[in-house]
Amino acid sequence: MAWVKTATAVSVMALTAGAADAQQKQVVTGPVAVYWMSAQTTSGFGAGMAGGGAGGARPSMGQMMGMMGGGGGASKTLTLQLGSARKPTGEPTAEHLPPQALKAGPSLPLVTPRAQPTQRTEESPTVPRDYQKPKGRMLIFWGCGEHAKPGQPIVIDFAQMAAGKAPAGMEAMGRGLAITPMQPPSPTRNATYGEWPNEKTRTSVPGNGSLVGEHLIRGTYSPDIRFSLNAGQDFLGPLNLVTNAIGASGAGQLGWGAVPGAQAYLATAIGGGENDTVVLWTSSEVQASAFSLPDYLSNGDIARLVASRALMGPQTTACTIPQEVVKVAPQAMVQLAAYGNETNLSYPARPADPKVPWNIEWTVKVRYKSQTGALLGMEMPGGGPRGQAEGRPAPGAPQTAPQTPAEAIGGALLRGLGGRIPRF
Repeated sequence: MAWVKTATAVSVMALTAGAADAQQKQVVTGPVAVYWMSAQTTSGFGAGMAGGGAGGARPSMGQMMGMMGGGGGASKTLTLQLGSARKPTGEPTAEHLPPQALKAGPSLPLVTPRAQPTQRTEESPTVPRDYQKPKGRMLIFWGCGEHAKPGQPIVIDFAQMAAGKAPAGMEAMGRGLAITPMQPPSPTRNATYGEWPNEKTRTSVPGNGSLVGEHLIRGTYSPDIRFSLNAGQDFLGPLNLVTNAIGASGAGQLGWGAVPGAQAYLATAIGGGENDTVVLWTSSEVQASAFSLPDYLSNGDIARLVASRALMGPQTTACTIPQEVVKVAPQAMVQLAAYGNETNLSYPARPADPKVPWNIEWTVKVRYKSQTGALLGMEMPGGGPRGQAEGRPAPGAPQTAPQTPAEAIGGALLRGLGGRIPRF
């Protein structure tokens, strides 16, 4: 019977330990309010569209040409989202009082969108009278290097896809990268919601605006949110291409200046070829769908994707677009993105004693991204070759008079992708 007593004693000890663990587990409530700030810096092509002109004015033709080449000034955009579990007694109002360094005005009103009535209409699916079967194809490449790696490209025939036939290799591309979905505040996720910018305010953040300093968010449906951001928690710096050329070998050469605070980089290119061909390329070394990465990534996802080489690490400042990509899409549009780590704050601080409940009043998340874009091989600001390195024409290029920037842009647009990607 000794073994019975021993087993009983062990069971009692286990139950006691479990009860002690349960007692030590801290009670956590809240947060009452959740505040997200999405800070993006845009340079190169697209900066003018984001308000990069002085005072928000339309950029000049010279500025637009510089943007096409990956240069030009930088613009900044800021998205503010406040969600709360509280409901106001009257009309919901809230505002963000930013530091003077933001240069966007003394108050940024967080407007609660008015619910729009939804009308349900029953429509029977019909084939359009002018329907034509999809035609053309898509070529998908990935990875940096002089040459595309074995197994590339994946060829998607639009007509075959419409008929339900998936190409070889499509399964791997469809697996995705297991990105953790982000859930920012929203009208459907929170009892009360406010956002900026909105239809009532047209102010914008200038290119030299800064997040550094004291911030206060107050309103009729959330507790006061007070916090301070330092220089390491500011907008990411502009991402500028310093090399953008088609080399003598026919491969595309991309180089950029390191962005302080950036934790990862991703380059993509999209272009059009002959016979209704769409070409996609990404710097990811992983055969997965890196084309659909979201604008912002969590700290954990950034670290994981850098480790798997889906994203380039923070020390990387150059990437070669394979010759095979450039050959079929010599006038591709290149996009380059830098991801920064989030800033996460909460109030009050978590009690050290697990017996004391942690009643969270608010949390703040600030997330960062910097991006740029250019036409592949476009002349860089300040001189340099356009479309080729060391003045050599790309292999197979016709021996004609050099194009002006306007002609190059026009040709790219005429051979653009409009209408080439069918909807299934």
